[in-house]
Amino acid sequence: MDDLLAVQAGLAWSLGRRTTGSPDYQLEWHEATWQFTSAEHRDRFEVDPEVYAPQYGGWCAWAAARGEAASTVPEAWKVVDDKLYLNYSRFIQWRWERDIPGYIEAADAHWPDIFE
Repeated sequence: MDDLLAVQAGLAWSLGRRTTGSPDYQLEWHEATWQFTSAEHRDRFEVDPEVYAPQYGGWCAWAAARGEAASTVPEAWKVVDDKLYLNYSRFIQWRWERDIPGYIEAADAHWPDIFE
């Protein structure tokens, strides 16, 4: 994962659209720098980051379901049951959306062991 994560979905998904974070509102969490659109969003994230952080460490949810790791793009994101999922591309997101519950179940089973 990149050293600098601009959380363009992060708390901004509550707005229903992607936004770009700012270096003025950033914090360090899990060995990455996270950027937010406002001090309020940064502070809400800091209180409970697991609520807002992407699932699978920000890696692609579809790839995780296959037991693999793949990078993601800010344009391919979806909130399911109040959790943020990212995908490798819009095309992969379309494939993932064909069976979201099945892919989440498979990814949850694979995720702890993907990097071992």
